[in-house]
Amino acid sequence: MVAGPLETEAPEVGLVDRVIAAVKDHIRSNGLAPGDVLPSESALALQIGVSRAVVREAFRSMVALRLIDIGNGRRARVSKIDPSVLASMLDHAVHTDQITIQQIYDTRRTIELRTVTLAAMRRSDREAAEIAALAAGMRRDFFEAEAVMEHDIAFHEAIGRASRNPMLNLIVGSFHVVTRQTWGIGWKSRTSDGQRMASVECHEAIARAITARDHEAAQALMAEHFDLSVKALLAAGIN
Repeated sequence: MVAGPLETEAPEVGLVDRVIAAVKDHIRSNGLAPGDVLPSESALALQIGVSRAVVREAFRSMVALRLIDIGNGRRARVSKIDPSVLASMLDHAVHTDQITIQQIYDTRRTIELRTVTLAAMRRSDREAAEIAALAAGMRRDFFEAEAVMEHDIAFHEAIGRASRNPMLNLIVGSFHVVTRQTWGIGWKSRTSDGQRMASVECHEAIARAITARDHEAAQALMAEHFDLSVKALLAAGIN
């Protein structure tokens, strides 16, 4: 059987956009939640009046945006929100000189002051224990910089989850790509183990404030943490 033009050629952008819009409308109008199954490619192609190739291309685009998930031969499903999309955008913006590292840290400071305040007010005992354990891990692995960095990233992401605000959690979770590019520079720019340990101690103090549900102290300590981090990056010539 000879395939038609839409099966052999790249699908037209307008048709792909039309399918994406139709799939989004289907999700919303049917109240689908993460994990819910979408109609098959064949069913959507028939319903919208396009070829399966167009639907397949639309699905690929939606997978790339983490709007849907397709894996292990299963039908397409609605995805959970994923910070990796925003992380990729931030990484691209930094490397194309559209946003500076300092601008990201300015934004992070504002967001994470609110995030830690909510975490101190809303956290569960399990979440408080996890945050404290990550701060303790920074001290335990003090002489292994990469391990300290991973504990640090996980510490901030755990606070994001404890805030109970999925938007804040999404944004905080997107910062890890930039953090991994700058963390080592800031760590090394602290000229002594004492200065580096001061950063660890600040994380421990934040964890204690969250455990104590002292949201004012948690916010003040997070502000101190970001002020010291920005100072370290400026000292290393990152602006």
